[in-house]
Amino acid sequence: MKSTFLKLFVYFLIISPAIFFVKCGSTKQKSTVEDTSKIDDQPKAIEKKIQGFSLNKFSIDSSVVKSGESFGELLQSLGVSFKSINTLSEKYKSIYDIRRIYPGHKYYKLRKIDSSQLSKFIYQHSPTELIIMDFEDSVNMKLFQKPVTIKLKNSGGKIKFSLWQSFINNKLTPALVSNVANLYAWTIDFFDIQPDDYYKIIYESKYVDGQFIGVGDIKAILFNHLGKDFYAFHYASPTEKIKHYYDEKGESMQRALLSAPLEYVRISSKFSHSRLHPIKKIYRPHYGVDYAAPLGTDVVATGDGKITFASRSAGAGKMIKIKHTFGNVVTKYLHLLKFAKGIKVGSFVEQGQKIAEVGSTGLSTGPHLDYRVYINGKPQNPLKMDIPSKDPIPDSLRAQYLKEIQVLKNSLDNISIN
Repeated sequence: MKSTFLKLFVYFLIISPAIFFVKCGSTKQKSTVEDTSKIDDQPKAIEKKIQGFSLNKFSIDSSVVKSGESFGELLQSLGVSFKSINTLSEKYKSIYDIRRIYPGHKYYKLRKIDSSQLSKFIYQHSPTELIIMDFEDSVNMKLFQKPVTIKLKNSGGKIKFSLWQSFINNKLTPALVSNVANLYAWTIDFFDIQPDDYYKIIYESKYVDGQFIGVGDIKAILFNHLGKDFYAFHYASPTEKIKHYYDEKGESMQRALLSAPLEYVRISSKFSHSRLHPIKKIYRPHYGVDYAAPLGTDVVATGDGKITFASRSAGAGKMIKIKHTFGNVVTKYLHLLKFAKGIKVGSFVEQGQKIAEVGSTGLSTGPHLDYRVYINGKPQNPLKMDIPSKDPIPDSLRAQYLKEIQVLKNSLDNISIN
């Protein structure tokens, strides 16, 4: 019995290490398998593309159009036959006229990896438009519109020197400056901007392939001028397809008359019931505003209306009168150099339309525009008129409008000023 027990004990000592090593080996093998599976799960390399075409399939070179180059010359230099070029010019003219090619624009030459023959030619007409010419099986052309991503951006700034400088300092584009000036053309005289005036703006920023290409619509803006808030919101009522700008009360930002009929250098003389005439040297009323501007500066109609006078008028020199479509309002434009094409008695003009150029005709000491406004035959001071808006939000929709713009108004109010 004792001998048997001793044999079993010795057997156990011999066999146990073997079992132990087998288990350890099994565990180590399993771990190796798991590591291998993790390697297999790693993401594959991202396929590189240029203008949507894979570099695994095409060899792609790019260049820019040189001054004086034409599509014909470019394509012929790449081995494209005159027949194919003619097909592109005639058959696909409705898609793109290949005579329209501009120096500095980029183009791409695509060849299949295993071929030296031109497969495709891509002309970047604009940041959003590609003209793709295919020469593989048969000649064809298509216009590809690249998707545009729009992001809402906001900014706020205090004016120290000029609106332009403040926008540039805040990395806002010149185009946005122009849009703001046009939006407030009826309500703010930007030649009278004061230090400490400030603005807060929410606007669209456009991107293609992650690259900024320009600004879109101004969605909302607050401009504080001389301590007064001027809000504007981009909005279309349910009955309209076109969006307009309205203030926080639903009044249109577009007024029946522009605040000024030209881009001027300075106001050289204001409305007065008694002013010393610079030539006659006598005191007499001056029922207009004199805007000093370079000779030939465009003069535009401040509102829609019909031309009732366009001729020379003694001391006023060459003059235009417009009878406007609202109320009993007449505007006059004096000392003009010449009239714009088509301007004559009976012509209908629209707000902002060029009607003449600044001159110094009649009794004038230098190039300027004398601009006058009459309501019911009585002279009005153009700088102090409370001009009605064109088309306010209808009363039936005003409550809905005020509710819908509240979120934008709150967002504007919370923008910090730099």
